[in-house]
Amino acid sequence: MKAIGTAASIKNFLDRKNVQLSGKRYGIDALSAMAQGLFASLLTGTIIGTLGEQAGIGVLVTVGNFAKSATGASMAVAIGCALKSPFLVLFSLIAVGQAANSLGGSGGPLAVYFVAIIAAEAGKLVSKETKIDIIVTPMVTIIVGVLVALSCAPVIGAAASYTGTAIMWATELQPFLMGIAVSVITGMILTLPISSAAICAALGLTGLAGGAALAGCCAQMVGFAVMSFRENRFGGLFAQGIGTSMLQMANIVRNPRIWIPPTVAAAITGPLATCVFQLRMDGPAVASGMGTCGLVGQIGVYTGWVSGVADGRRAAINAFDWVSLLLISFVLPAILTPLIAAPLRKKRWIAEGDLKLDL
Repeated sequence: MKAIGTAASIKNFLDRKNVQLSGKRYGIDALSAMAQGLFASLLTGTIIGTLGEQAGIGVLVTVGNFAKSATGASMAVAIGCALKSPFLVLFSLIAVGQAANSLGGSGGPLAVYFVAIIAAEAGKLVSKETKIDIIVTPMVTIIVGVLVALSCAPVIGAAASYTGTAIMWATELQPFLMGIAVSVITGMILTLPISSAAICAALGLTGLAGGAALAGCCAQMVGFAVMSFRENRFGGLFAQGIGTSMLQMANIVRNPRIWIPPTVAAAITGPLATCVFQLRMDGPAVASGMGTCGLVGQIGVYTGWVSGVADGRRAAINAFDWVSLLLISFVLPAILTPLIAAPLRKKRWIAEGDLKLDL
């Protein structure tokens, strides 16, 4: 009876502190928030810096560098927001995020993800429990976060980096099979309520593998947008095509067969990207998982081209590059997905209204 009472007391305390040991909160909410933190720092900074370099405006390059330098802090605070942390915990996560991102190396985003969750929950547990909250809460959050970062971030970062490197190496070695696998999996993750951008960033997924990931995300977004045009018209076209295919998740739950056409399209465009067009994502890894969302994926490819020209890895940006990007990102998904869907509609696997969005 005493054990039951203790368990109930602990549960009540955790509920009062809004500490929920939830797969949704940690695996979906926190990961999605981390991706937004990445967008608001690393990705935006890269775009601003590229614009500055191309236009010869030095101050924009400086602005971009400052934005990129805040990546760790931005991710940690975003995660803290997703976990509904009090203000003092949020502000303290700035130091924690910077430490974890720095110690995690190329796998810094994944290190920030784990470390920020632990630090945020630790800070929430002590928040407003003492009369000197303004001292205790930041101290606990920062000390716990930085100690965890010192002990775990290098290992987490190295594991993420090795995993990403292995995927990229395998894609270079077997571009056809890995082109299919990376494209299909990343595209499906993008449509699920999980952040494909955060996962690509955490693994540092660039190069040919990044190009395959981009192809899969575009196949889902543009595919669903065009396939559902008869139900959703132009509002749905833009909401899914440059917004997110995640809008179809409720419809997928009701009829999983509607997911077949864009997924098969991804299985086609992925190996085309790796084997035929040699489409590479040499920009930020986070852009690999963005598809056509705000055209971030395409901007990421372009920034990779620019950096390649600048450091001598490529001679110039040519017409074939642009044609490849347009075909993989927009044209092929828009053509293939409705064609694949046509026989499914004829067999009534996909019925009228199955793709309707509540816009």
